Amino acid sequence: NFKGVFHNISSVLDCVQCQQCKLHGKMTMLGYGTALKILFLPREELIPAALSRNEVVAFINTIAKFSEALKEVRELTSMYWVSKIESTKHLPPPVQVFDEEEAENTVIIDTDLTGIEIVDSLVGVVSSLAQQGHINDQIEAELIKRAFSRDPDLMVLAKHYASAPHKFLDYLEYLGIEKEEDEPDVIIIGSGLAGLSAALNLLDRGGKVVILEKEHRLGGNSNKASSGINALCPSEGPCDDEFESFRNDTIRSAGDAAQIPLIQTLVGNSGEAVTWLRNRVGVDLSLLAQLGGHSHKRTHRPSNGMAGAEIIYGVQKRVREYEASGMVQILVDTKVTKLLTDDNGRVFGVEAQKNEQGETLTMTAPNVVLATGGFAADRSNGSYLSHYRPELLRMPATAGDFSTGDGIGLAEALGAGTVDMDKVQIHPTGWVDPSDPDNRSKILAAELMRGVGGILINSDGKRFCNELGTRAYVTDRMLSHDANYNATKKWNEASQVPTFSLVLSSSAALDGKKHVDLYTHKGLLTRIEGVTALAEWIGQDVSVVRSTIETYQREAQIGVDTWGKTSFRGVPNVDLDNETFYAGTVTPVLHYCMGGVTIDAEGNVLDREKKIIQGLHAAGEVSGGVHGNNRLGGNSLLECTVYGTIIGKKLPVQSLS
Repeated sequence: NFKGVFHNISSVLDCVQCQQCKLHGKMTMLGYGTALKILFLPREELIPAALSRNEVVAFINTIAKFSEALKEVRELTSMYWVSKIESTKHLPPPVQVFDEEEAENTVIIDTDLTGIEIVDSLVGVVSSLAQQGHINDQIEAELIKRAFSRDPDLMVLAKHYASAPHKFLDYLEYLGIEKEEDEPDVIIIGSGLAGLSAALNLLDRGGKVVILEKEHRLGGNSNKASSGINALCPSEGPCDDEFESFRNDTIRSAGDAAQIPLIQTLVGNSGEAVTWLRNRVGVDLSLLAQLGGHSHKRTHRPSNGMAGAEIIYGVQKRVREYEASGMVQILVDTKVTKLLTDDNGRVFGVEAQKNEQGETLTMTAPNVVLATGGFAADRSNGSYLSHYRPELLRMPATAGDFSTGDGIGLAEALGAGTVDMDKVQIHPTGWVDPSDPDNRSKILAAELMRGVGGILINSDGKRFCNELGTRAYVTDRMLSHDANYNATKKWNEASQVPTFSLVLSSSAALDGKKHVDLYTHKGLLTRIEGVTALAEWIGQDVSVVRSTIETYQREAQIGVDTWGKTSFRGVPNVDLDNETFYAGTVTPVLHYCMGGVTIDAEGNVLDREKKIIQGLHAAGEVSGGVHGNNRLGGNSLLECTVYGTIIGKKLPVQSLS
C-alpha cells in the first residue's frame, strides 16, 4: 500500500519543527512518489498529463540527489586504471598475430593521455598546490618534469583529478611520490559555536584547521540555545539601545565579579557579531525581544526556528564547505586527553583518542583553541561540580551529558589559572515533563517565554516576582519558597526542588509561536481554554487565579507592578473566561558555568600568575570571567561568537606569512 505509506510519512514530517527539514523531507517524498507514478503508468504518453509542475520539480530534485551518490565513480575508475597500468608494467610485449594488411584495417582507440590540454591542467594543479604550500620545491620540480615527459600514470591521474587538487595530492602516493604532511595552523578542541566561529574566521583568511569533537555530532550545547543572541542593533535597524546601557546591564548582572575589559569586549563587538552571522553565515535573526535583566530589546532570534540550532546549522555548513579543499579536517568521536608543550611551556599540539577504535592520535599545530564548554552535567566524584558546589549535585540540569569540564582539566594540567569556578548558574525555568517528572535532564524553558509575556504562578495561585528580572533574582525568588533556603540563602542538597506554573496568554503564545509549537508538540505546554480550566490545571481555586491575573492586568495598565516590572507584553485578554492560555510546569535547573580558565580580552589563556600560556587560547563556556556572578540571557551565544571571532582573526596563518 504505497499510498498509505506515503501518507503516514507525510504526517510524521508535519511534526518536524525546522521548516527547512520539513521542506526537504516533503520534497524528497514527493519525488519518490512521482517516480513510482511514472513506473506504474500503463502507457508512456500518459506521463505529461499525469504529472503536476511540483511533481516534476520534486522528481528532478530526487534524481539529482541520487546522482550525487555516484560522485565517487570517477575516483574509483581512476584507481582501477592506475592499478591496471601498474599490473601490466611487467608483462612481456604482445605477440603480433595479424599481418600488415589486417593491421591497416584495425581501429586504434586514442585515449588522448598525452594531449596538451591534460599537460596544461597538470601543470596548473601542480602550480596551485605549490603556491598554497601543499608541496615543496623538490616535489614540484619532479611533477613538472614527469608532466613534460608525458608520464602515463601521472597523465591518468591528472585527467580525472586536476579539478580536485586535494584528491590529486592524496593519490600521488600511488605514484611513489610522498607528499609532505601539512601541519594545520590551528587545532580547535570542541565544535560548539565558539569553536566553529574561530574555525570559519581562520578558514576565510586562508588558514588550515583541524576540529576535534568528542561527541558524534557537532554543535555541543550551542545547539540547545533557544532564546537568541544579544547585540546592539546593527546600524541599519531602528534602535534606542546604546553601548552604555548594554554594558551596564551586563555589569549589574555580573555583580562584584565583573571584569570590565572582558565585558567591554563582549558588548563592543556585539553588533558586528550579529552582522557576521547574518551576512557571512546566512542566519535569519530578524526578530527582536527583551529578556530578563535587559533594559532594552536586544535579543535577536530567527523567525523560522530556535536560535542555537539555526546558527549552528549555518556555521557548520559554511565550515564544511572547506572540507573538499582539505583546508579543514573534522574528527568526531575523538577526545583530547593531553596538551603537548615544548621545553619553554608553549603548547604545540594534542594527544587524542578515537572513542570507538581506542586509537591514540598525536597532532601538532602552532596554536590550540579550547572550546570545550562547561561542567554542569558532571556529577561524578571528583568533578568540578562536586568540588565547588556539592549542594547542587541533585538539582536537574539542561546541559548535555558531555558537559564535563574536559578543557578546564587539560589547561589546569599546564598550570592555567581558573576563575569564578563556584559560579554555577541556576536557570529559573526548566520544563518538567509530565511523562517523566523525575528525569534530572531537563529541556530549557527559554527565557523568551517570559520575554513575550509569560508569568510565573506558585502553588498558591499567586505571582511572586518580576518575571523579567535577572536569572539570579528569579531563581532566588523561586528557591525562597523553601523555608530553609529563605532563612539561610543556601540550598540544602536534601531539599525538594520546587515547581511552578509558567502561563502564557494567547497573544504571548502567538509572539513566541515557534517555541510554543515545539514545547506543545513535546507535551511540555498544554493549551487551556478559559481561566476556570487554568485554575483546575494549577490545582487552585478559580477565584484566586482570576484575582492574580486581574491584578496583573490592572498593574500593566498603570505601567508598573508590585515587583517592579515595567515592561508588559502579552497581557491576557480582559475576558478571562474566553482567553486561551498555554501552561507548563517549570523548575530551577543547572544551566551554565560562569567559571572556567582565565583569559584576557584576546582569548589568550593565562596561567595562575596571569601570564599568557603561549599557543593556548579559549572561547565560550570553557573560559571564565566574562559573565561574573551571573550571565545575562542571550549572552552565551554572543560570547561564543565574539571571542571565537577574535581568536579566528588574530592567530597567524601560514599562507599569509
